[in-house]
Amino acid sequence: MAMRQTPLTCSGHTRPVVDLAFSGITPYGYFLISACKDGKPMLRQGDTGDWIGTFLGHKGAVWGATLNKEATKAATAAADFTAKVWDAVTGDEVLTLAHKHIVKSVNFTQDSTCLLTGGQDKVLRIYDLSKPDAEPQEITGHTSAIKKALWCNDDTQILSAADDKTVRLWDRNSMEVVKTLSFDISVSSMEYIPEGEILVITYGKTIAFYNALSLDLIKTVDTPASINSASLHPEKDFFVAGGDDFKLYKYDYNTKEELESYKGHFGPVHCVRFSPDGELYASGSEDGTLRLWQTAVGKTYGLWKCVLPGKGMCLWNSP
Repeated sequence: MAMRQTPLTCSGHTRPVVDLAFSGITPYGYFLISACKDGKPMLRQGDTGDWIGTFLGHKGAVWGATLNKEATKAATAAADFTAKVWDAVTGDEVLTLAHKHIVKSVNFTQDSTCLLTGGQDKVLRIYDLSKPDAEPQEITGHTSAIKKALWCNDDTQILSAADDKTVRLWDRNSMEVVKTLSFDISVSSMEYIPEGEILVITYGKTIAFYNALSLDLIKTVDTPASINSASLHPEKDFFVAGGDDFKLYKYDYNTKEELESYKGHFGPVHCVRFSPDGELYASGSEDGTLRLWQTAVGKTYGLWKCVLPGKGMCLWNSP
């Protein structure tokens, strides 16, 4: 009998959860940040989902959220025309970066010194966080709102996805476009995997994998539903995806075979990401919850303690 997924549900948000991100692995474990239309991004312990704190200060929906590798800094992108940088240890607001329109995406360089933003005004901006009063560098070229912007190739290049149905690779120094991918419909999500330089893109019912340096296509996988987000396992064994049919899908990366699917939420799934150790993945939904799912169902990890393997049940430890 197959073991049954027993997700951990993280409540606390009052509106749809639209973005989430994990930190790297730190001496204190790893951490998870969630962006929500309630305007109150939350920080959690990554392996248990335990609430640590809420970042208070935005006056509108938060569309994007990220942590630096060490989980010492957080950044958020919001509908109040600002991006904010936070001290992730104290929860204090460090910087407010004023924009001309809704901000959708935030991403730190590996050394946490610069922040990349993108949003409705079609402009990519690079802020030097050590010079908060300096004007940001601006990169123009997209003709519609930017959905996601990520550093890549050791922070020497930038990947951006926009509603103009393109994904563009930019050189940071020249600020010129290196290569453009064009699609028939808007890209719904983008994930960059530095180990192996893989770019995961979703559009319509398709999940596509590209080489992030050349933008050469590696493979595409067609799914039964319109997909909003996908994530590749750190070991490249599996990938997971979620979308408009409320389900989560898990696939074998090598064979493209669907391994499992289950109703994950009570609303469309907006975001899904693997943890940095690959032991779990988190999903965020229109239903206002985050859920944590085991990669290997039945393994004792975090709050999962599997006590009755013969019965196929996986129980939660009492925290």
